[in-house]
Amino acid sequence: MKRARSIFASAAIFVLAALLQGCGGGEQHPLNTITTKSDFARWITNLFVEITVLDLLVLAAVLITFILAIFFFSTRVGNPAPPSTTTSDLRVEIAYTLIPALIIIAILVPTVRTIFRSQPYLPPKGSLQIEVVAHQWWWDFSYMDSSHINTANELHIPTGVPIRLNLESNDVIHSFWVPQLGGKRDVVPGQANELTFTASVPGEYLGECAEFCGESHANMRFRVFVQTPEQFAAWEKAQEAPPGTIPASETAAAEGQKVFENSPCTTCHTISGVSKGYIGPNLTHFGSRTTMAGGIEQNDPHNVAEWITDPNQVKPGVYMPALGLRGTQLNDLVAYLESLK
Repeated sequence: MKRARSIFASAAIFVLAALLQGCGGGEQHPLNTITTKSDFARWITNLFVEITVLDLLVLAAVLITFILAIFFFSTRVGNPAPPSTTTSDLRVEIAYTLIPALIIIAILVPTVRTIFRSQPYLPPKGSLQIEVVAHQWWWDFSYMDSSHINTANELHIPTGVPIRLNLESNDVIHSFWVPQLGGKRDVVPGQANELTFTASVPGEYLGECAEFCGESHANMRFRVFVQTPEQFAAWEKAQEAPPGTIPASETAAAEGQKVFENSPCTTCHTISGVSKGYIGPNLTHFGSRTTMAGGIEQNDPHNVAEWITDPNQVKPGVYMPALGLRGTQLNDLVAYLESLK
C-alpha cells in the first residue's frame, strides 16, 4: 500500500504541475493555446479538454484495477495457488469488447464534429476574405474585397466578422499558426488551403511559421491585430488611400524618395504611385507598420537603417541584397520609408 500511495502522489504532482504550466497565459505567454480569443480556438481547446478528461478517467480505471489485482486479488507467498480453471464468461467478453468501442466513439464524435465546424467548404456569409501568401521568410496579406490593400507581416481584422484566409505558398512548405486564434494550417506550394474563424477579443496576437522552411524559419513571424469594427474601418480607409504627399519642410524624406526611385528597390517593392515591384513586400504604407523584417524587428529608423545596410546580418539567408548606401543617402531613404503612413 505504501508503494501505491507513492505512485498516486507522484502522478498527482505531475498532473498539477502540467495544469499550472498550461494555465499561464496572457501577456507573459502570448503563444499559448489555452487563452482562446476566437471561436475556432475555443472549439479546439474544448475538444482537448473533453478528450483529456476522458483519458484521465480511463487511466484512473486502469490504475484502480491494476492496484486491486496486485494488492487484493493476488496470491500471497505461502498461500496455495487457486485451482486452474478454464471457463468463459460471455458478459465479461462483451464488456471488454464494448467498453473500448464506446471509448473510441466518445473520442471520434467530438473530433469529427470539430473538424467539420472548423473547415467549412464555402466561405461563411458576410466573411472578410484575405489571400495569404507565404514566402521565405515573410507573409503577404491581400484583402480580396479591396484591390488596394496589401500589407506584409501584419494582419488587421475586425471582431465579430467571419475571417476566411486563403493560404498559398510561393516557394516551400510553410505553416500558418496564431495560437490564440486557432490551429495550424499547412501552406503547401501548388495547393490552396483555407482557415476560417471569428475573433472575439480585440488585441495584438503573435503568429509564426510552424513548419521548418529554411535558414530563417525562426525569423518568419507576424502579428494579427484584432480591432473593433470602427477601428478596422478607420484602418481600412487609411490603407486604401495612397501615401500622403511629403510636406515641403521634410526635405530628407523628399530626397529619400529620389534615392528610392533611382535604386534597385523599385524592382522588388511596390509603392503606390511610385513603383510596381513584384518580389518583396508592398511598402505603400510601410511607416504605419509596427514591425519589419518578417516581424522580428520594431519599425524604427535605427532598425530600418540596419536592415538596408546589411539585411543578412538581421535575417540570415534573406534574398534582399545590401544596397551599399551610407551617410546622407541612407538617412534620407530611411526618412522617406518612415513617412509612408
